[in-house]
Amino acid sequence: MASIFWVEDQSHWIRKFSPVLEHEDFDGKPNEIAVFQFAEAAKQKIALSEADAPPDVALLDARMNGNDQAGFTVSNALRKKWPKLPIIYLSEHSGTDIERDALEQFAATDFIAKHQNNVEQVLCWRIRAVLRQVSLDGDLASTVNVVTSGDLKIDLNSWNVYWKGRRLMNPANARRPLAPMPRKLLRELVEVSPRPLTAVQLAERLDLDAEKFTYASYRQHIKTLRRAFDAVEDGEGAFSDVCARGEGIVTFGDEGAYFWKPPAASG
Repeated sequence: MASIFWVEDQSHWIRKFSPVLEHEDFDGKPNEIAVFQFAEAAKQKIALSEADAPPDVALLDARMNGNDQAGFTVSNALRKKWPKLPIIYLSEHSGTDIERDALEQFAATDFIAKHQNNVEQVLCWRIRAVLRQVSLDGDLASTVNVVTSGDLKIDLNSWNVYWKGRRLMNPANARRPLAPMPRKLLRELVEVSPRPLTAVQLAERLDLDAEKFTYASYRQHIKTLRRAFDAVEDGEGAFSDVCARGEGIVTFGDEGAYFWKPPAASG
């Protein structure tokens, strides 16, 4: 049985896709479709759901009831509850900033344009592909080269960094990935946690020129990381505030050092 969490505000799209989703054979068993026409209703359902009972896939509209951010607020709630849940957007706004933000800022698994030929078949193909990939990922989980710490995940194969299921991007340009040095630095802090690392110690661990990798450059990379985390948090500066309280990327003493302390789960 494929369990699909579907958020769509327009009834004619629900009527169009419901029969297909209900009767398509994804795994040889009847499918279970939960449909929500309002973002708030969907978020309430997520809040009341058990953390160990995620749906197989989420299907989201992006712009709902005149709000360009409605789908993204549901995505945030889903990622917070189930960080690994695959999320597919089914939208009329392909080729726009909405598609860009869904893929780059909100770590969408896929984005499907509603107005295209054979869209019903396309949707089923994509869902089936996602479910197959999830199955493969589960089989290979023990061999995947990933560093995790609380809500933080660093994929050492792709060097993508995820916080609460959302990919960290370059805070100066959200279309570009986080630069290599901040990612490497973060990995070192996570791997030696809870011990702090000075600039000299980091230079040694990363085989850098200690004369060039100064505390000033170290501090600048830390600022970049904190801003990248801030960008995927709900409020501007939220992660930096956590750091100031002694969690996340924490400033250590007067030695020009920092250490990683996984923030306590909120809520």
